[in-house]
Amino acid sequence: MSVVKPFKAGRPRREFVEQVNCPPYDVISVKEAKVLYQKSELSYVKVIRPEIHFPDNFNPYDDAVYIKGRENLRKYFQDGIFFIENEPSFYIYEEIMGDIRQVGLVGLFSCKEYEEGKIKKHELTREEKEIDRAKHIDILGAQTEPVFLAYRSWGKLDRLIFEGTRFPKEYDFIADDVRHILYIANDRDYIGEAQKLFSELPHLYIADGHHRSQAAWRVMKWRQERNPKHTGDEDYNFFMAVVFPHNVLHIMDYNRVVRDLNNMSEEELLNRIREKFKVESIQGEDIKPHKVHTFSMYLNGKWYCLEAKPAIINEDDPINSLDVSILQNEVLDPLLGIKDPRRDKRIDFVGGIRGVKELERLVDSGEFKVAFALFPTTMEQLFKVADHGMIMPPKSTWFEPKLRSGLFLHFLEV
Repeated sequence: MSVVKPFKAGRPRREFVEQVNCPPYDVISVKEAKVLYQKSELSYVKVIRPEIHFPDNFNPYDDAVYIKGRENLRKYFQDGIFFIENEPSFYIYEEIMGDIRQVGLVGLFSCKEYEEGKIKKHELTREEKEIDRAKHIDILGAQTEPVFLAYRSWGKLDRLIFEGTRFPKEYDFIADDVRHILYIANDRDYIGEAQKLFSELPHLYIADGHHRSQAAWRVMKWRQERNPKHTGDEDYNFFMAVVFPHNVLHIMDYNRVVRDLNNMSEEELLNRIREKFKVESIQGEDIKPHKVHTFSMYLNGKWYCLEAKPAIINEDDPINSLDVSILQNEVLDPLLGIKDPRRDKRIDFVGGIRGVKELERLVDSGEFKVAFALFPTTMEQLFKVADHGMIMPPKSTWFEPKLRSGLFLHFLEV
């Protein structure tokens, strides 16, 4: 059973949405957020990244930062830029990027179902970031960005969600080469049918936004303790998310660059890699891996195709059969000495949206010595890991297109 509720969204008036919308907080740095704010003082970065108003050396987790975010959010409403809907609605969110078109439903989902594992996760969260986002939600009194959920494609529900594009079109704009369209689905029959069909789903899956969902759960616990009249129906018991059928989602490669060769020569590294991989030189424009268990490596101006030998592949293991695990277990750890990719400063990660030219640039600049391009993780692999209650290695998935922030928010008290 999956609970989903319509809600009275706070959102920008149509004429301001192009000035307000911005990328999610976790894909832009503070420096990038400051640039966006300089371009438009209406940018939603002042809500999701309020540290832009403070000196560079200021503690971003100080309460003053969150209080500033709350002030900025309230000013949107005071100035008439944002408003709150009169009635609870679902929203249909459509994104178009080239040939990719994904349509999802925006609603509220149960923190209790998340706690019970009915909404499944596949990533670890860092406590520091959890508490940061939880304080942000609690002090602002709102969930300001959605979680990105998925479900196993089901014809009845897929059709209902796509039919939502017949409702009034509220926003339609292009940002970062992606067209974003929002429809208001406030028809009572549509809402009822959506809730009925979601109630028949056994599970939902977090595609992106693990820290946001965990933070929402923390806030539920905090507010429950503070509320002697807690019933379980309060708005803080639910978190805002966009949910998509899995077959419309697009996972891109999440690539790796390493700063040094761990005191090995290039020839020594290649010889060690040949023990576990078939290695061939490649050239031309089309050098990205085209199938699972193959990798492209850029070293000293040359590209190589690395194909994992059968002996190092265990398809029965949901984690170790992932390409990110094979690369980590057979190359990054034993050869390049990257024991903990979450914390090791010698490794960095590059989303596939930047292309292989970015990998070449980073290595050619001398900042890094070697780059690895991976075949993208699939949604089926993600489901398999989550269904086994396992956790993927860090930086396993990069979803595109990203959801834009500043299109809707969920107040915990209206």
